[in-house]
Amino acid sequence: MNLRRLAFTAALLGPAAALPAQPAAPLTIEDAIQRALRRNFSLETERFNPAIARDAVEVATGGYLPEFSLTASRGMVRTGQNGATLGAKSETGDVRLGLTQRFYTGTVASISSKIDRTEINPSVTTVNPAYNAGLTLSLRQPLLAGAGLRVNRAPVERAKIGLDRASLNYQVSVLDIIRRTENAYYALAFAREQLEVRRLSLTLAQRLLHEARTRRQTGVATNLDVLQADVGVANARRGVLLAEQNVKDSEESLLALIGQFELDSAVGAVSLPAATESIPTFASAFDAAKRNQPDFLSAQATLEQLKLDATVAKRNAKPDLSVGGAVGFDSFTSRSSSSAYRGALDRDNTSWQVDVALTVPWGLKAGRARSRQAQAAVSQQEIQLRSLEQNIEVQVRAAVRAVETNNESVKISSLARELSEKQYELERARFDAGLSTSRRVLEAQNDLETARVNELQAKVALRNAYAALYRIEGSAPQRYGAQLQ
Repeated sequence: MNLRRLAFTAALLGPAAALPAQPAAPLTIEDAIQRALRRNFSLETERFNPAIARDAVEVATGGYLPEFSLTASRGMVRTGQNGATLGAKSETGDVRLGLTQRFYTGTVASISSKIDRTEINPSVTTVNPAYNAGLTLSLRQPLLAGAGLRVNRAPVERAKIGLDRASLNYQVSVLDIIRRTENAYYALAFAREQLEVRRLSLTLAQRLLHEARTRRQTGVATNLDVLQADVGVANARRGVLLAEQNVKDSEESLLALIGQFELDSAVGAVSLPAATESIPTFASAFDAAKRNQPDFLSAQATLEQLKLDATVAKRNAKPDLSVGGAVGFDSFTSRSSSSAYRGALDRDNTSWQVDVALTVPWGLKAGRARSRQAQAAVSQQEIQLRSLEQNIEVQVRAAVRAVETNNESVKISSLARELSEKQYELERARFDAGLSTSRRVLEAQNDLETARVNELQAKVALRNAYAALYRIEGSAPQRYGAQLQ
C-alpha cells in the first residue's frame, strides 16, 4: 500500500485511522555518548567549574596589576566673634591621585601627587587662597618573609594548577558519564534482546499448547499434557510482561543520561556491538592509566599545589624585614594650582627618606608551625599518590582479568546455546513422533531460553568489562571521538 492509498483510507475512516508513526532512527553507542556529553545535567553543571577556576587565575594575577586611587575632600572651619576678635572662616580642600604597582619580587612601588587649597576669610596671609602641590615616589622591598619570585608568584601558579585540576575533574565526570551511558545502552540492548527471546518462547509455548489440544482430540495426549502446555503458556506470557517492563525501565534510564526531560521520546534500534578489540595486556593498560587517568593526574596537580604552599610557608616563617625609600617634591605656596604643580616639578622643595622595618614574632612559633603543617601535607599527599598508583594497578589487573574471563564466557555460553538448540529440536522431534511428553518439551524450551539469555548476559558483561577498562585507562573519549569543551 503506497502513501496515497494510506492517506485516502485515513480520510475515509476519520482521525482514528491516522498514518502509521515513523519509527525512530537507530541509535548507535557513539550517538548516545555524544548526546550525553551535550545534554547530561551532571556535565552541564560541571562545565562551570573550569570557568570558575579560570576566573580564579584572573583574581590571582589582579594583585600584580597597577592600582589607581583618587581621593578628594573639602572642609570648612568657622570661628565666632569673641570680644575684640573678629570671626573667621577657613576653607580647605585637597585632591590626591596615586598609582601603586606590586611586582613578583615582592617590591611595592607607588607614585602619588596632591594639590591642597586653603582659603581664610578674612585673609591673614598675602596669598589667599593658597595652593600647595606635591609629588612622591616610594619603594618597599621585603628581604626575608614575602621576598622572592617563587613566593610571590605562588598564588598565580596555584590558581593555574587549580584550573588544571578543574579541567581534570571535568574529564573525570566525562569518563563517568561515558561509562554510565555505555552500561545503560548495553542494558537496553540486552533488555530488548531478552524480550525477543521471551516472545519466541511464548510463541513456541502457544504452538505446543495448540498441538497438545489437537493430539488430545485424537487420543494421543492426555488432559495432563494439555494442562502442562497451558501452564507453559502462562509462564511464558509472564516472562514477556516482565521483559517489557525491563525494556521501558532501561529506555528511561538511558534517556535520563543522554537528554533532559525527554523520557517520552522514542529510542530507536540499539545493537550490542561485537567485541572485536584485542585482549589488552596489563603493561599497556597500566601505562595508559598513569598517563591519561584524570584522577591520577589531578592528584599529582594537588601535590604541586601543596609544594607551593610549603615553599611559601617556609619563607614566611622568617622575620618580617623590609627596606623602603621615598623621594618627595613639594612646591612653595602659590596663588593657583597650575603654578603650584609647576613649582613641584621644578623641585622647589625636595625631601627623601630611607627606612628599615623589622618585625619578629616571639619565637617565630606560629610561622614555623605553619611551615611544618605545609610540609606534612606534602608528605601526606605523596603517600596518597603512591596509594592511588597502587589502587590503579589493582584496578587495571582486575579489569584485564574481567575482559579475559568474560571473553571466554561468551565463547562458552555460545556453545551452551547451540547445544540447547539441538536438544530442543531433538525433544520436539521426539514429541512429534509420540515418544516424548509436553513436559519434557517445555523443560527443553526453558533450557533453550535460559541458554540464550545467558549468552546475552555474557556479551553484555564483556562490553561492560571493556567499558570499565577504558574508564580506568582514561581513553574512552578518544575511542568515541568525544570533543571535550
